[in-house]
Amino acid sequence: MHYYCVSFTHKNTDIATREKLSFSSEDKKRELLKLIHSNNKILESLILSTCNRVEIFLFTGELDKLNEHIINTLCLLCGVDKNELSAKADFYEDSGAIHHLFSVASSLDSLVIGETQIAGQLKDAYKFSLQEQKCGVHITRAIHYAFKCAAKVRNQTEISKNPISVASVAVAKAKELLNLENKTIVVVGAGEMSELACKHLLNAKAKVLILNRDIQNAKKLSETLGEDVSYESIANLKEALNKYEVFFSATNAPHAIITSDLLEEKDFKRYFFDIAVPRDIDIKMSEKNIVYAVDDLEEVVRKNLTLREHQAQIAYSIVGVMTNDFFQHLSKLATLPLVKQLRLRADEIAKEQLQKAIKKGYLKHTNHEEARKLINQVMNVFLHHPSVNLKKLSGTMQNDSVVNAMRYVFDLKNENLEGLNSYKCEFSLENHNEI
Repeated sequence: MHYYCVSFTHKNTDIATREKLSFSSEDKKRELLKLIHSNNKILESLILSTCNRVEIFLFTGELDKLNEHIINTLCLLCGVDKNELSAKADFYEDSGAIHHLFSVASSLDSLVIGETQIAGQLKDAYKFSLQEQKCGVHITRAIHYAFKCAAKVRNQTEISKNPISVASVAVAKAKELLNLENKTIVVVGAGEMSELACKHLLNAKAKVLILNRDIQNAKKLSETLGEDVSYESIANLKEALNKYEVFFSATNAPHAIITSDLLEEKDFKRYFFDIAVPRDIDIKMSEKNIVYAVDDLEEVVRKNLTLREHQAQIAYSIVGVMTNDFFQHLSKLATLPLVKQLRLRADEIAKEQLQKAIKKGYLKHTNHEEARKLINQVMNVFLHHPSVNLKKLSGTMQNDSVVNAMRYVFDLKNENLEGLNSYKCEFSLENHNEI
């Protein structure tokens, strides 16, 4: 049994391809889960889809041809060339998959290191998989440890001090370009990313106009944020585009909603910050119409990286330790049931043989209790050292082979023990010091 992850992120995949791979729609995500599980070797799955990444995290019976199955499935659903996807994807197995999951949960693999949104996004992805009955005990254990790891990173480093996000980076870029104070900034959308953008804009002393398809959601967000925020229907988008200078867009629309045909010639510059994937903005760049998408914010991100590099190194050390701890935990989950099963099996054999001895007249019925106590004492003495030694092995590299050998020798096939074999953590802290 194996943990496995296929990863497309801002590090290995351009935004145009990430747009095609986006699974913001629950129906599309549901279809992907269904197609993934057409391979009956895949037992559990989880899909994390954000503006910067698509992660497919699996628990599977075998790894043979798994890459090909996942890539073919994505090509079928998203219409991306197979060779292109295979070249871009990062594939992680077992300890590599768990280490990657923990890094993602701890915001170490994010475009903006230390951003705070990813934990909530991962939690939502887990809940969705659970609701679709595609997530079981194995991924649940991994997710539990991932959040435990993220909490440790947050508490033991300053990586999330003054927390930032893609939205905050976009606002920081806008502040570099012009003075936002008392300027009306248009925010298209009323979701989590839009709300973050609004908050950062308000901190910059700007005024905010929210445009949204659902006017009630826009009204609710406006009332939450205060008197410097107003709202209108997205039906007024064209008017706003030709009146104001700065725009932030973060909707879940499957296609661009701000297009060149909506723009009129103006004598002032307009700045567009597209923080959605798929992108909301598809206009022709010019001297007076300047567009920044998620991947265009690299300069601000690099500054963030330099400031947080030392803290990130500490955080990666924590992730490495937690990865080892997780596999030791799995070893214990295999060892303790085995000890219990050995004793239960010994007890069953003792009772069977005692009844046979009485039935065949080897033992008087009046001696039944004394014989039972003697057999139990013999079995306890016999199993004492194996039990102690198994517990000592728990969490070591030898544990898996010994557990499997014991299960084979004593023919122990209890369901609680199935699927807990062959986990080894080969992650080395020395090889992962860089960001």
